[in-house]
Formats: sequence, C-alpha cells, structure tokens
Amino acid sequence: MTLDQLALGGSAVVTAVGGEGALRRRLLDMGITPKTAVMMRKKAPMGDPVEICLRGYELTLRLEDARKIEIQGAKEQ
Repeated sequence: MTLDQLALGGSAVVTAVGGEGALRRRLLDMGITPKTAVMMRKKAPMGDPVEICLRGYELTLRLEDARKIEIQGAKEQ
C-alpha cells in the first residue's frame, strides 16, 4: 500500500521510500524514513495535496510524491 491510499485519519508506518535522485533525497530529508509513523491529517477538496503528520509536525505532499512512499499497518482512528 502507498501513502496516497491511506484513509483520512488513518495511521501507518513507512516501510520504503521510492523515487529517484533528488526526489528521494528530498523525501528522506523531510523525515519520511522507514519505520516512521505517519497519520493522514487532511486532504484538499480535489484530493491533491494531502497533509500528513509525522515526527510531531505536519507536512504537505503532492499525491504524485505520496505514491512513492510504501506503508504498512494502516489503521483508522
């Protein structure tokens, strides 16, 4: 499952960060690393972008970037 498929209010753990080159490096620099817990906080009215909560802060991502992040253990709150 990828991060863009996580339900609103759901939480999961990052298992892998995909992408290539600068995109992957940027995602890792923002704190999206394997074994990090994430929660889907908000979705824009048209679904893109999404806001996730991780490591005590909120981060907004485009769906295109969220599709490159593998997650597991998705639970709804």
